Amino acid sequence: MSYAATIAFAGNPNSGKTTLFNALTGARQRVGNYPGITVERKEGQFNFNDLKVNIIDLPGCYSLSAYSEEELVARKVLVDERPQVVVDIVDATKLERHLYLAVQLFELGVPVVLALNMIDDANKQGLRIDTARLSKLLGCPVVATAARTGLGKQELTEKALAHGRERAGKWEPLYISYGPDIDPALKTMSEKIEAGCFMTNRYPARWVALKYMEADEDVLGAGRLLGELHDELEKIVAETREHCLKTLNTVPEAIIADYRYGFINSILKQEIITREKTQEERIDISAKLDMILTNRVLGPLIMVGILYAMFFITFTVGEIPMGWLEGLFGWMAEMGTVLIPEGLVQSLVVSGIIEGVGGVMGFVPLIAIMFVMISFLEDSGYMARVAYMLDRVLRVFGLHGCSAMPFIISGGIAGGCAVPGVMATRTLRSPKEKLATLLTAPFMPCGAKLPVFLLLVAAFFSEHKAQVMFSITLFAWIMALLVSKLVRSTIIKGEPTPFVMELPPYRMPTLRGVVIHAWERAWQYVKKAGTVILAVSIILWAAMTFPGPPAEEVLQFEAQRQSVAAATLSEEQRETRLAEINNAEGQAAIRHSVAGRIGTFFEPVSQWAGFDWRTNIALVGGFAAKEVIVSTFGTAYSLGELDPEESTSLSSRLAADPTWNKYTALALIVFVLLYAPCFVTVVTMAKESSWRWALFAMTFNTALGFIFAVLIFQVGSLLS
Repeated sequence: MSYAATIAFAGNPNSGKTTLFNALTGARQRVGNYPGITVERKEGQFNFNDLKVNIIDLPGCYSLSAYSEEELVARKVLVDERPQVVVDIVDATKLERHLYLAVQLFELGVPVVLALNMIDDANKQGLRIDTARLSKLLGCPVVATAARTGLGKQELTEKALAHGRERAGKWEPLYISYGPDIDPALKTMSEKIEAGCFMTNRYPARWVALKYMEADEDVLGAGRLLGELHDELEKIVAETREHCLKTLNTVPEAIIADYRYGFINSILKQEIITREKTQEERIDISAKLDMILTNRVLGPLIMVGILYAMFFITFTVGEIPMGWLEGLFGWMAEMGTVLIPEGLVQSLVVSGIIEGVGGVMGFVPLIAIMFVMISFLEDSGYMARVAYMLDRVLRVFGLHGCSAMPFIISGGIAGGCAVPGVMATRTLRSPKEKLATLLTAPFMPCGAKLPVFLLLVAAFFSEHKAQVMFSITLFAWIMALLVSKLVRSTIIKGEPTPFVMELPPYRMPTLRGVVIHAWERAWQYVKKAGTVILAVSIILWAAMTFPGPPAEEVLQFEAQRQSVAAATLSEEQRETRLAEINNAEGQAAIRHSVAGRIGTFFEPVSQWAGFDWRTNIALVGGFAAKEVIVSTFGTAYSLGELDPEESTSLSSRLAADPTWNKYTALALIVFVLLYAPCFVTVVTMAKESSWRWALFAMTFNTALGFIFAVLIFQVGSLLS
């Protein structure tokens, strides 16, 4: 599909960029990764005055220097994909700091439109910004917006499209003087770059010179491949660096940053921002809230209370729609049994598909409710405060305050996903802190593990659902911290780095924003159930069906049925006896299958943790995706039901199974929480670190989980 225009959205983290992107594109989005890079790429489309507009949502970054993968990706998209215009979304309450990225966009030469977002928050703080004067001084359109309410959305789109047409793809780099110590060197380098056509097919010559002066590894690496001019440029940089150290006791990078901020201040001092006289007498609402919510004593207590409240609300509100879904899938299974003739096709549809996928889909209401609450906390700005408060705790265990976000994203506030959680570790500057966080983030109760926990809690701890789920999350944090301390004290030694993080202002999330964010996550869960889980469920059904019991064993069961039919029994006794024989035959069939033999093979060891052969089958499938554990139980207990009269829910089947008790359930909960991450997470861990560390995580986590599961089951068995 061709578009009238492609607009790139750039901006600092917490600038409201994603909110504005969602406001414009709604559900017309697609999400993936940039080619060869594990950074999320979001694109969306919308129609404006009969024009089709495509938006690329660049990763949030503070500059265009290659200090992080996000910054590098943002720069490559601008250079390689050449969007018609870049909309730089800045926080109007932090204009000086957020304009630093805008200045670098101007220096690159791309057509820029400035969106002064959160203008409503700025006005509440008594700030008045002269957008017309700012536009004139910067030489680009400036629009005041409030992404949460949609203010300025129409004007921003109009000006972005108009500016893109006006510039017609032409880049006009901004020239900033960097003083008598830097400018002569930049001039010489620019002339040599221009004459030698040195990367000028991608970047402006002076911009390449600046990147050399800033020791940008990406540009330097590309330059090394292009010949002798690279060595000349590096020689000029070395001489300039030595001169700056001798005369100014600083390096060129620091001088360049100072002059950029000087350029920003020279603009802002021209009566761009005015304040109401009463501003000094007022305390900002965010500061007032932080006095309570980040208080050393009250803050952590409130945080724990919020976490507990989430589980309480989830179970209280979600129990009714969850019952509806369970009833729906139960009805579908009954209809499948009635409409499809008995045989392999019926078994595949009922046991493999409906019972397998239905076991996972039944938890959609609970997952959706939890995602709504998590989205509300994220959009409100509270999540950043959680990281801020946790820094004091995390530092004790050799981690960093920024480790909190990967933990939270992975499921530290239950319902996340370890894949983006592991990817989020790249925000940690220290490689050792990043590695410790990466290894322990998969301990968190992600959205894939939640159905397993919800199933077991419903079966064995129905009177204390919220308390048990809350305890699982606390236990996950405790284990992540203890293991982090262990690895940081042994195999990944090193001093912790200082914590610096920008706290966004508190905002009242919009219903639209919360719904879109929650829908994106819930839809990913549903889509996974309808694709990956469906495929794995069918494979596991086949593995639990074939090759089947030997003919002589089938004949023995048939003989038992004939014996019951010939015996003098009441109708009720006969039906009960036949049901027992059918159940026994179903269990025998699964035991003789490929999956049953695998489960039985591990049973001599797994029985120490209370896991029988059916549980082993589910756990092996869990290596592919943790939701498969539930679907496997659904298939296994459908193929060999203990009591057909009580098959309305999987949890009731587990509770009725004499081989299960609450200690078996606790052992399984802990093992699933800790054992090897799913396959996709392992691949992501390898990309973010190495296969050596990813395989270490698989082995170590599984061993750790099994040790704890054995302890829980054995101690519980002794006490019972």
